[in-house]
Amino acid sequence: MMKKKISWKDILFLQVVIMIYTGSSITAKFAAAQELLSLKFCLFYGTEIMILGVYAVLWQQIIKRFELSVAYANRAMVLVWSMVWAVAIFHDEITVQNIFGVLLVIAGTVIINTDTKKEAA
Repeated sequence: MMKKKISWKDILFLQVVIMIYTGSSITAKFAAAQELLSLKFCLFYGTEIMILGVYAVLWQQIIKRFELSVAYANRAMVLVWSMVWAVAIFHDEITVQNIFGVLLVIAGTVIINTDTKKEAA
């Protein structure tokens, strides 16, 4: 099977889908802060389920565009987006270890996305 060249548009779409997926963690954290089964809890939890449903449909589109190994390797970017949201929304502090770990994830993702190995015809 010939390896399809990955476009920047596809990579951007993949990152948007991963960002949508991290939205479920945000709503889960908001739900956890509410009284169990209260209206706000149910709304946040329902939103989380809806986000996961949208993600599931979009993920199907992703795996049509990417080799499965590349798509799953890019899911590691969840760590990056989760850290961004943790700082931006929840005002969490980041450490040098957090930054180093995220840089490793980004480097690995870039290496996988720019694999130029020639396949045998």
